[in-house]
Amino acid sequence: MSTATAAWSGTGPQPQRLSAPSLALIGLTTLVLALAWGATQGAYAISVRSLWALMTSPAQWATHPDAQVFFHIRAPRLLMALLSGAGLGLTGALVQGLYRNPLADPSLIGVTSGAALGAGLAIVLGTTMPVVWWQFLGSSLPLLTAFLGGLAVTALVWRWSSIQGQVRLPLLLLMGVAVNALAASGLGWLSFMANDTQLRSLTFWLLGSLSGTRWTSVAWAAPPVLLALWLTWRLAPQFNALALGEAQARLMGVAVDRLKQHGVWWSALVVGVLTAHIGMVGFVGLIAPHGVRLLAGADHRVVLPGSALLGAILLILADTAARTVVAPIELPLGVLTGLLGAPLFLWMLRQRHASV
Repeated sequence: MSTATAAWSGTGPQPQRLSAPSLALIGLTTLVLALAWGATQGAYAISVRSLWALMTSPAQWATHPDAQVFFHIRAPRLLMALLSGAGLGLTGALVQGLYRNPLADPSLIGVTSGAALGAGLAIVLGTTMPVVWWQFLGSSLPLLTAFLGGLAVTALVWRWSSIQGQVRLPLLLLMGVAVNALAASGLGWLSFMANDTQLRSLTFWLLGSLSGTRWTSVAWAAPPVLLALWLTWRLAPQFNALALGEAQARLMGVAVDRLKQHGVWWSALVVGVLTAHIGMVGFVGLIAPHGVRLLAGADHRVVLPGSALLGAILLILADTAARTVVAPIELPLGVLTGLLGAPLFLWMLRQRHASV
């Protein structure tokens, strides 16, 4: 086994890593601090003392201005950032585990580009629908078409990558690249056809934002993210076996094809739901698994929940920075994660190769 493969599978010489309890303690403490910072910062600042008073005095929740801002605007936004970061981090770890490639990303299976194209079609062409349907769906139409578009593209890529009932991961990768290019062309055509109002809406959605988050969005996002986290963590030993290669995993009793199916479809479901609500946000699914492997090794029993935890922390911090750096103007979340994520990813790559 080569040094690089050993490092990826966690079987070769490794530098000193954090134990799982230590990583959990540090991660949860950082998450609480990030939530506290996010809860107090913004165009309307809430002091820590005022926030604590609200938490201990439910009688003020209905009348106090700070309570109105926190419970109706800031709390759902923070929870959505937590769920979105956790979902993106988890799916990043899933896809990297399936491909056995640390450079893999959920966008490779086409779900992100499919969701973007679905939302773009609704924004630009939605008003051409029959009036009764447009009045019934209204602002929910882009959410629905984004979710359906992500699942439809994933289904198409999965179907085209199957040969004699078995999915070939290299072919799945190539199909994903082709579909991503096709979706990008479709979005370019929609941008050309859109009027000024539609173009602004389309651009804002493609750049990603949590500004419109309400409790209904949290209610839609929570079940698939939490269920995926629980189910995929139970599959962690199988992902560890798959890291040794498909042939070795089959000898160890792993149903490789079923594992691929679970990984791809849970990734598609989670990313489709999240992209439908917050738009396109990059680098979280790429960075979070790298960070966990760098800190605690490549055991998927740690990588999967650890990536969800680190992804949640990263997105909460990024969203708080997006709404405070140039307040009251809000920076696009996807732009900020790219600006911060690219240098951090380069540093992680350097640290990883220096330790192999």
